[in-house]
Formats: sequence, structure tokens, C-alpha cells
Amino acid sequence: MELKSGNPTLKPGIFEGLAKTGLEGDRMSLQGTVNKVGLMLLTVLLSAAFIWYRFSGTMDFVSVAPLFYIGLFGGFGVSLIIIFKKDLAPNLALVYAVLEGLALGGVSAFMESLYPRIVAQAVVLTFGTFTALLALYQFRVIKVTARFRLMVFSATGGIAIYYLLSFVLSFFGIRMPLIHDSGMYGILFSLLVVAVAAMNLVLDFDFIEQGVLAGAPKYMEWYGAFGLMVTLVWLYIEILRLLSKTRRR
Repeated sequence: MELKSGNPTLKPGIFEGLAKTGLEGDRMSLQGTVNKVGLMLLTVLLSAAFIWYRFSGTMDFVSVAPLFYIGLFGGFGVSLIIIFKKDLAPNLALVYAVLEGLALGGVSAFMESLYPRIVAQAVVLTFGTFTALLALYQFRVIKVTARFRLMVFSATGGIAIYYLLSFVLSFFGIRMPLIHDSGMYGILFSLLVVAVAAMNLVLDFDFIEQGVLAGAPKYMEWYGAFGLMVTLVWLYIEILRLLSKTRRR
């Protein structure tokens, strides 16, 4: 069975060869995956709250910068290990959650100092989007077809390339338009990215469901939860970016 997701952690064909392993031991279950998503989410929130508290005591980003960068680069490194060594997900998923919480906490605290109440708005919109899309997926209002997967995958890839190009060019003093612009086109671009990130959630739901149906091994619960968290983090960051643009106008 070949599955496709725009999320790079949930790449096509990931269950090939895993179904037999699942038959030989404990299998992936929906409830088990849900439990692990909840545990990872709680870990991210606690880690983010820690760095938020540190920042609120000084209101100086420099005081929390080391923790922020540890979380940012450490989380990226751990995510790569999990992606290429899926069976390590049970050991590293919570490590990723702690590190990602540090990065998110730093960004959130800094943005809140610039734009009061923006974090609460971003959190509500993120989980509101998650809940709405989960309901639409469960009731099959949104159906994951081959065309849907291809569209989301292509859009996600295009955004990733644009962001990567922007990052590389920034070292040469070249600023790419749209990503940071608060004009009409910049806001429209952010709305598009938020929509694509949201559609990746639907692919993640389908990925987890198909993994359960395929009889994937138990450790794929952690991998599925990890992939979903990656998308949630991306969605939250993009919503935060969008809200900050509207505040700057």
C-alpha cells in the first residue's frame, strides 16, 4: 500500500514492508496514536511554558536565546533522525517535543511582547482548525483522493523550496518578498501557506488511519503522532506569522 502526504515525515510508501512486521507483534492502533499525540502535545506545552516563564521574568530575548536555539536546532536534528529511523520514534518523539517546546516558547514569548494577546489568538485558531478538519475528515466531508494528495504535496513542496531559497539568499542580504511583507500580497501569501498547512493535517489523519488498517507495527503510533505534531507546529507558526502581519498594518 502506497500512501502520500505533503508532510515530509509521512512520505509515500512508508508502510511498505511494515504490515508483515505488525502481524508478528503488536499493531498500531488509533487509540494508542491518539494517546501519544496527547502526551506529545502536553510535553510541548510544558516545555514552552518553561521558557515563557523565563522570558517573562526579564522581557529580554537574549536571556532565553540559548534555550531557544537548542530547541530550534536540536528539534530539527532529532526530527531528521526520526524520519530516517522510524523505529526510534518511541525513544525520541518526546525528546523532539521537549526541544520543539523550547523553540515555540521562545518565539511565542517574543511575539507576545510585541503584540499582546497574539499567542492566545494563534492557539485558538490552530486548535479550532485542527478540530474542524478532524470532524470534516471523520464525516468524510473532505475525502483524501490521489488528486488531493498530489495538490497538497505539490503546494507543500513549492512552499518549502521558496522558504529554503529565502533562507539561503538572506546570507547575501537579499530579502525575498511575501514571507515577511505585511502588505496585501504578503497577507495573501500567508493565508495560502496556512491553508496548505491545514490541508496537511487531513493527510496526516488519513496516514494514521491507513496505518492502523495496514496493521503497521506498534512503534508507528509514535511516528504517526510525531508527524502530526510536526504539522501542528508548522500550522501554529504560520498562523502566528499571519496575525503578526495584520498587526503591523
